[in-house]
Amino acid sequence: MQVPNFIVILGNRRNLIFKVSIVINFVVLFYVAMHYSGNSAPGAEWVPVTADGSERSAEIKYLRDEEREFANFTEASMRKLTEFTSQKVAMTTMSTVNKTASSTASDVEKNVSAVPSEANILDEEPYDENVLTNSTLVALKAILGCKDKDFFPETLQRGEYWVLKNYVRANHGPILCHETITTTTHGGFEFLDNLVPLVERWMAPISLAIHAPGTDMLPSVNSIRYLRDCTGHDLVQQYVTFHIFFSNKHIPDHIPNPDEFLKTPYNCSLPVPYAVNSSTTYKEKTNLLYPVNVGRNIARAAALTHYVLPLDIELYPSPYLVPQFLNMIARNEPPLSTSNKPRVFPLSLFEIDKQYNPPQTKLELQGMLKNKTAIPFHKYVCPTCHNIPNGSEWMAKPETPLMEVFYVGKREGKFSHWEPIFIGTHSDAYYDDRLSWEGKKDKMTQAYIFCAKDYEFMILSNAFLVHKPGIKYYKANPKRDKYASKQASFVNNVIKKELKKIFGSKPGCVL
Repeated sequence: MQVPNFIVILGNRRNLIFKVSIVINFVVLFYVAMHYSGNSAPGAEWVPVTADGSERSAEIKYLRDEEREFANFTEASMRKLTEFTSQKVAMTTMSTVNKTASSTASDVEKNVSAVPSEANILDEEPYDENVLTNSTLVALKAILGCKDKDFFPETLQRGEYWVLKNYVRANHGPILCHETITTTTHGGFEFLDNLVPLVERWMAPISLAIHAPGTDMLPSVNSIRYLRDCTGHDLVQQYVTFHIFFSNKHIPDHIPNPDEFLKTPYNCSLPVPYAVNSSTTYKEKTNLLYPVNVGRNIARAAALTHYVLPLDIELYPSPYLVPQFLNMIARNEPPLSTSNKPRVFPLSLFEIDKQYNPPQTKLELQGMLKNKTAIPFHKYVCPTCHNIPNGSEWMAKPETPLMEVFYVGKREGKFSHWEPIFIGTHSDAYYDDRLSWEGKKDKMTQAYIFCAKDYEFMILSNAFLVHKPGIKYYKANPKRDKYASKQASFVNNVIKKELKKIFGSKPGCVL
């Protein structure tokens, strides 16, 4: 059997120490012998004497001390030599052992690399599309290649509007752009009764822009505080980030500092701040138009995630939409993997009877459609505005085991006036800030851009939106009709020309 190298080296070092010790001992003995032999006869003790014959005890003491110091020096030298040699041996031994260990670690690393990674192991676990696993997040990061965004308060200007971005931030803090989806929404404080049912179904980040001109600022702040402190759970605190915006013509007299008012819990025994008649708001009293697209764009621009779902605040998404959608993206199956065209992911949209709660699943929704307690959105107001391609087939098709693309549609033909509500990204066109809610068709300009750029509308199989309970019917509104006529003229005479110059014309694309 071959002796290991480090044992051979250790033996050689010990032989060296032994040889050196023999030499030193010989030198010591030789010195002592010479010292005594030069001053005494054999058998006689050498004792130095003075001239008068007295002993020179001091000199004897000095000489004996010198001998003792030499002996001590010799012993110390031997000890240091032994320690030095031992250290060298130890260093050489450790070097040899480290080389051996390094080689062994390399071999182990090679063996470990052959073991399935965590992602592979997770892939072998039972698949649950309502959960985002580590392997899914790794795949999403690679597929999306998005960049994370900052999450701090800013005061900005957007046209004539002042924006208090991230005025009150969600407790989730900074998040990775690929790990979730943000619902982006807007409204006056009088619509904030919709926030709790929205966040309870969404369970993910929400970016909410509140229009708070003039004296609407204080009830807006109180509504934020109430929703964070008095709803019986912490979902609003955890997920919802509030932004404030107002016109430079209607700046509030006082803008509370969130760093101060958030220190004190809201008095939940006070009346609910947003439970008011809309006619009592500053906006209504001063006959302001609602800048719907400004709110939409502020909320979307502030979203931290790659994917966003721009919604009006009265629309509630189907539960588990976030993990189901992101798992679908991570699987990257056709048509996702086979199309290079720009895309968005529209959701089917419905209204329900006010006596019923929003359905939790497509199966439950289909039951409500069958018994007429649910209908397609705006069926009695503007059926062509939200009627999706193959909508009847979508409603009839059973819920699929996994979220998938049900159908790839286009905004053309009988769907040329379609105003889809969809999951998209920050690369999609914004809404036109110049259009108001009162003027109607405020999303049409964006839809035209999508058509001109040949977007694909990948309709999701199981996902849907439900409006706040209550069936809507058409009601004549002469005041709003006046605004609608004026806005339609502005779109046709101004915006349409702009869009054609910038994005070009395409047959079938209409405003």
